[in-house]
Amino acid sequence: MNLMELIREQYKGLSKSQKKVAAYVLDHPRKIALEAAQDIGDSIGVSETTVIRFCYSLDLSGYAELQKAIREQLLSRESSLNAYQQSKMELEEEPHFLEEVMEHDRKAIAETMGQIDEKQYEAAVQKLSSADAVYVLGLRSSFASANWLSFTLNLVRGNVHQIRPESQDVLQTLNDMDTNSVLIVVSFHRYLKEPIRLAELAKQQGAFVIGISDAPLAPVHAHSDVLFPIYSPNKSTLDATAPLFSFLNALVAGVVVRNKEKFQKRQERYQALDSDFLFIEGDDSH
Repeated sequence: MNLMELIREQYKGLSKSQKKVAAYVLDHPRKIALEAAQDIGDSIGVSETTVIRFCYSLDLSGYAELQKAIREQLLSRESSLNAYQQSKMELEEEPHFLEEVMEHDRKAIAETMGQIDEKQYEAAVQKLSSADAVYVLGLRSSFASANWLSFTLNLVRGNVHQIRPESQDVLQTLNDMDTNSVLIVVSFHRYLKEPIRLAELAKQQGAFVIGISDAPLAPVHAHSDVLFPIYSPNKSTLDATAPLFSFLNALVAGVVVRNKEKFQKRQERYQALDSDFLFIEGDDSH
């Protein structure tokens, strides 16, 4: 188990001050690797003893062992693509490769189910159902999921916008946000700065921010009203695809169920449109 997973597993049982240390360790691993426990405590606003007790909570012998683990992790860090390839090469040795890959996806979905706070899920669904406007942001490896979510959620409730910084005036988009807006930010390792900064600015506008990431203490958590961690056995966003889309589907399903009548009326209007010029019937004889 790597340090990220260990901290994630122990996080709920930490004291309030130890949680500050946990967040700092995850956000600033290089500083932990180089600076003394006293200096780290001063930076966070906790005592050196709290930093050391945090180490004990992870079953480490002390701060020196925490530094050693972080240094090893930083030195051995691979790209998410390499991590993905390595995990699949290991499965290649097993029979029924297809079944093994899909079984790992099923387990990742089950792990994600266990990490989701149901009260936070209900709060997110309620906000998505009642908001005047919803905005969705995901860049690079998170773009595909943001695109799917914005398209599908727009079919369900309307007035859903995908933020595309490369072709939009982002400041104008932020200016349109208020307390009746929701921003969904999909942000996975390696965390891009732009989505985090936009989440912060949207929060300042009064928007309700929903974070979706790969860890409870991912950078976007600092600006999220609710955050949903998606399980991945390593840092590969590719391995998070199955649980991520499963959770996004659950969000959309929640909005459909909460707004049954509104959704039904929307579908009736949609189906009444003359769409023959868009579609062609397939051969369904097989």
